[in-house]
Amino acid sequence: MAVLSELKPEKVFYYFEELCKIPHGSGNTKGVSDYLVSFAKEHELTSYQDDSNNVVIYKAASVGYEDAPVTILQGHCDMVAEKTPESTHDFEKDGLELMIEEDFISAKDTTLGGDDGIAVAYMLAILDDDSLKHPALECVITTDEEIGLLGAKALDTSVLKGKYLINMDSEEEGYLWISCAGGLSGISRIPVAYHTTTGETVEVVIDGLTGGHSGAEIDKIRANSNKLAGRFLYELNHTMEFELAGIEGGTKDNAITRKTVITLVVSPEDLDNLKDYAAKYQKDLRKEYSSSDTGICITINNIGEKEIDVLDMVSKEKVKFFLMNVPYGIEKMSGEIEGLVETSNNIGILRLEADSLFASCGVRSSVGSAKLYVSEKIQYLTEFLGGEYSIEGDYPAWEYKKDSKLRDLMVQSYKEIFGEEPCVKAIHAGLECGLFYDTIPGLDCVSFGPTMKDIHTTEEKLSISSTARMWDYLVKTLENINA
Repeated sequence: MAVLSELKPEKVFYYFEELCKIPHGSGNTKGVSDYLVSFAKEHELTSYQDDSNNVVIYKAASVGYEDAPVTILQGHCDMVAEKTPESTHDFEKDGLELMIEEDFISAKDTTLGGDDGIAVAYMLAILDDDSLKHPALECVITTDEEIGLLGAKALDTSVLKGKYLINMDSEEEGYLWISCAGGLSGISRIPVAYHTTTGETVEVVIDGLTGGHSGAEIDKIRANSNKLAGRFLYELNHTMEFELAGIEGGTKDNAITRKTVITLVVSPEDLDNLKDYAAKYQKDLRKEYSSSDTGICITINNIGEKEIDVLDMVSKEKVKFFLMNVPYGIEKMSGEIEGLVETSNNIGILRLEADSLFASCGVRSSVGSAKLYVSEKIQYLTEFLGGEYSIEGDYPAWEYKKDSKLRDLMVQSYKEIFGEEPCVKAIHAGLECGLFYDTIPGLDCVSFGPTMKDIHTTEEKLSISSTARMWDYLVKTLENINA
């Protein structure tokens, strides 16, 4: 395992490594939350911990900064827990196995959790260093951000006095984010019925897709294996007879699905036809997605003849109809901010259960009415097919603030450090700033962070040099927040 504490800035990488030793996937944050409270006690700092495992650690202003605006530093401690198919990693009890390759830190066969563990490491390093100049700080570490910003929703913001909020949940150096999309999870349950048959059973594995973050990378027009599965079934129906026994793809609706497995029953005489069709479909998809998903792979695994439950004809048609019509990708670009995705949808989780087809879609928009419209389209489709629809994890957009002293200060600090202005932009991904902005009157927010690649995937990487530069930038920004 790599020893990150040998890297500079030492305290930042030391605390990041310590966090990586503690399992902290979404929904499993008690351990890391208690670690943060213990840290505060060891450093004689006041802390607050709630029933959702959110933690706030307070630090008084350094000398000369007593009259400076109280500043909130904020990030989340949960991570997307994904691993490669061959990995034996247990996210409930195993720490991450970190690796260093050139300028990047990654984790062996799993996601890294740089999103957003590096923000927590930044905060702990600041709290541990009494030589730094800064205003009074409220370090807010939230939980379960990756599954609907649940910690930030539950946090009682009356424990906060800050009017500036610096969020550190962005993944591209040189950018300051000043607005973000709102979002929700749209849950569809469509009833299905089965009958038992005996036949040649095969698995169709759609794999090798690039995947990625369903907000920040939806504009890269990457393929989603759940949508490809629906098209596979629809077009296969024109070629041969088959029965549908199962379909499953994805575990998070905020990640573009990279693998979907379909279980079919076919006649032995059609096995070669199925393989030929899969080969042609793979070739066509690689051409269609030549700029994003050249590794798409369609594999046919012959399980053999067996007795198995398959969908009846009406249920099979429901599955195909839903997957062919559920929206995926960009719905609309912003009419106000050039190049910004305004509204999108991602069908991130799909599975056939004992009595229903389950699907979870991640709907995002920077316009509340547009978010609702996409959600209603999915609801209409679901109910048209006799299903039930519900919404989970609904959170607001973070609206653009025309006059922002914090933004101006952070632009100036960036120029002092790097000799050039940062790019100030809105982002399509969801950030917790919207929830804080809604509940703390007059709050001024900016988000930034070091460069990361392929977040929410097992290829996730954190840039070492960028982490160091953004640490210097954060220190300079805090130094410049003075009355």
